[in-house]
Amino acid sequence: MAPQQSTNGPVLTENALVVLKKRYLRKNEYDEVTETPADMFRRVANAVAQAELIYDPQADVDEVVARFYDLMTRLELVPNSPTLMNAGRELGQLSACFVLPVEDSIESIFEAIKHTAMIHKSGGGTGFSFSRVRPENDKVLSTQGVSSGPISFMTVFDVATETIKQGGTRRGANMGILRVDHPDAEAFITAKTDNDKMNNFNLSVAITDKFIQAMEEGGEYELVNPRTGERAERLAAREVFEKIVDCAWRNGEPGVIFLDSINRDNPTPHVGEIESTNPCGEQPLLPYESCNLGSINLTKVVNNGQVDFDKLKEVVWTSVHFLDNVIDVNRYPLPQIEEKTKANRKIGLGVMGFADLLISVGIPYNSEEAIQMSEQVMSFIQRESKAASAALAEKRGNFPNYPGSIYDRPDTPFMRNATTTTIAPTGTISIIAGTSSGIEPIFAVSYLRKVLDGQELLEVHPIFREISQAKGFYSDELMKEIAEKGTVQEIEGIPEEVKRLFVTAHDINPEWHIRSQAAFQKYTDNAVSKTINFPHTATREDVREAYLLAYNLGCKGLTIYRDGSRDQQVLSIQRKPEPPQVAPRPRPERTYGVTQRMNTGCGKLYVTLNADDLGVCEVFAQMGKAGGCANSQIEATGRLISLALRSGVKPESILKQIMGIRCPSPVWQEGEMVLSCSDAMAKALNEYCQSGFTHMVAEMGACPDCGATVEHEGGCIVCRSCGFSRCG
Repeated sequence: MAPQQSTNGPVLTENALVVLKKRYLRKNEYDEVTETPADMFRRVANAVAQAELIYDPQADVDEVVARFYDLMTRLELVPNSPTLMNAGRELGQLSACFVLPVEDSIESIFEAIKHTAMIHKSGGGTGFSFSRVRPENDKVLSTQGVSSGPISFMTVFDVATETIKQGGTRRGANMGILRVDHPDAEAFITAKTDNDKMNNFNLSVAITDKFIQAMEEGGEYELVNPRTGERAERLAAREVFEKIVDCAWRNGEPGVIFLDSINRDNPTPHVGEIESTNPCGEQPLLPYESCNLGSINLTKVVNNGQVDFDKLKEVVWTSVHFLDNVIDVNRYPLPQIEEKTKANRKIGLGVMGFADLLISVGIPYNSEEAIQMSEQVMSFIQRESKAASAALAEKRGNFPNYPGSIYDRPDTPFMRNATTTTIAPTGTISIIAGTSSGIEPIFAVSYLRKVLDGQELLEVHPIFREISQAKGFYSDELMKEIAEKGTVQEIEGIPEEVKRLFVTAHDINPEWHIRSQAAFQKYTDNAVSKTINFPHTATREDVREAYLLAYNLGCKGLTIYRDGSRDQQVLSIQRKPEPPQVAPRPRPERTYGVTQRMNTGCGKLYVTLNADDLGVCEVFAQMGKAGGCANSQIEATGRLISLALRSGVKPESILKQIMGIRCPSPVWQEGEMVLSCSDAMAKALNEYCQSGFTHMVAEMGACPDCGATVEHEGGCIVCRSCGFSRCG
C-alpha cells in the first residue's frame, strides 16, 4: 500500500487515511471531515501538553506541544483511540480501560449498569468481576426470595451495552469475570456455548493457584458462597478444567486469567486486591480505576537492520511524559474514577509492529532469536519507562498511594506511576501507524482490501514486496495466489529463507505464540493481550496443554481461538466455491411485524417489517408523499430485500450491502444520521432484527462494515480493511 503525505503531517497509507476519516477525524453536522490527520495530532498534542501548567505556570507549553506532535506525526507513538478521538474536544474522555465494582446487592448492580452506560457513551470499555454476587437460588433475606445469580444479571449489562452506541465511533465492550470457586462457575463456563448470547462480553474464568494444584493432583476443590463465605460444595478440579478446555476449543470462550499471578504483581496491595481486567484482558485494575494506553511503533526504531536503542529510549521517555499528562487533562466519566485513577496514576506503554521489526532484522517469529529479541526490547522499555517515571516524580511528586506500595523502599524513592507498561491489542491504531498489530505475527502476507465502490484492491506486505522484487519472483498473479491461500508456505517459487521469515499467525505453532506472550509478560507491569491461534484440526488436548504452558511460563491470562470454530465465522482467507443458486420460499399466508416511521431527505418513509415462524421474511416501504421516482426505487429495494430474506440470505449480509448508502440529502433522526432511503430501510431492518428475530453479531469472520476478513486479537475483533473494531 503506497504511503501518502497528509497536509503538513505524517506519512500515512491509504488504509490509514480511510480509517482516520471514518472514525477519528473531527466532522461537522453534515458528517463532513473538517480536520486533517496533522490537525488531529496537533489537537491532541496541544490538549495533552496543557498539563504542564498544573506543575509549572511558567512552563514552555509550546515546546512540549512540539515534542508530543513530532512523536505522533512520526508515528513513533500512537495513543489509545479515545485520546485521539476526544482530546481537545468537548467530550475530553481519554481513557480506554475501566473496571467497575459489582457488589452483592440490587443497588450496586444497577449502579454499575448506569456507570457502564456512562463509560460506554464516553468511548471506554468496562471490566467486571461478578464473583461477589451470590449464586443462583441463594437466599435473599430482604424478600424471602431466591437470587437469580450473576449470569442473569450479566445479560442485563449485555442489553444495556447493545443499546449504547459510543458516539458512532466505538462499540461498547465488556469483560465478565467469575472466580472458578464461585458456586455458579460451571454455568458461567458454558454461558457462551450459544454464540448468540452475551455478544457484548468477553468472558474469562479467574483461575487460582489452588485450583491448578488440585487439578494437577487429580483432587477436588471447594466452591465458596460469596454471601456467607461458607463452603458450598466440592468439585473435581480436573473435570471443571476439562469443561473450560472444551468450551474454549468449541468457540474460544471463556478465556482464563490467572488471578494469583496478577495479584503477585499488584503494585498497591495495601489499597486492594485486583479482581478484574479491562475487556481485552491486558489491563488488570482495581475497582473504579482507569488506565490510558499508548503503543510504540517498533518499526520506527529499526536502523540498518538493527534496533536503535538510543532512539527507543528517547521515544519511551517522551511517551511516559505524554501518558502521565493524559491523567491530568482527562475528563473522567465519574468522580470515583478520577479519584482512584489519580491515586495510582497507572499508565500502560506498550508496543506494536513487533512482527514487522522481526522481519526487518531478519528473524523468524517462531524462533529462539525472536524470543531473545522480545525480552531484549521489552526489558529495555520496562527499565527506561521506570526511569522516566522516577524522573517525573522528582519534579511532580510520587503517585499518592506510593507509601505502602511495592516501590516504597530506599532504592526507589521516586515513582510517578504505579504501573508503566501494558501490551494492548492495537487494533485500529496499528492501521494508522501502518504496521503489524501489537506483538501478534502478521495476519497475511497479501490480501484483498474492499473499497467503497465494492471493488477489491490487492494489498501486499511492503517488505515482502521489496524482497520479492529484489529477488525477482514478484508478480501480481503470485500475490493473488498468496491472498487466496493466506500463506506463502505452500506456494512454489518462493525461496525457503523468505518463507521462513514471512510466517503468519496461522503458520505458527501455538507453543511459539505462548512463549512470545510469556517473554513480553516477563517485563510488563500489567498484562499482555494476545490471541493464541490454533488450526481447525487442533484437539482439546492441544488447548489443555496451552493453558498449562501459559500458567507455567508466568502469563497472566490466555485467549485462544481455533480457526473456524464459531458458527458465523470464516477466518480462512482462502476463497470458497460459489454457492448454488436457490429459489425463494413462497410468501407465507400470515406474517406479523411492525411499521416504523423514518426521516429521510425525501420525506417521511414508512417501513413495514414482517416475520413468520421461520424469521424475518418481508420488508416493504412507502413514502409519505405519493408518486415519483423515489417511490419506485423504494418499492424495488423492498422487493429485492424480501426476495433475499426468503431465499435464506442472512439479514446481516443484506445490511452490509445497503446500510451506509448515501444520497445528497441526509437527515437526522433521534441523534443518528439517516443517509438515504436505502439506509433508512437498513436501519429499520437492523433494529427489528435486534429486537429478537435476528441478532446482528459483530463476532463474525466478515466485517459487519465492509465485508472483509477480520482478525482475532487479544479477545478483540479488528478489520484491517476499514478499521472496524469491536473493542476500538
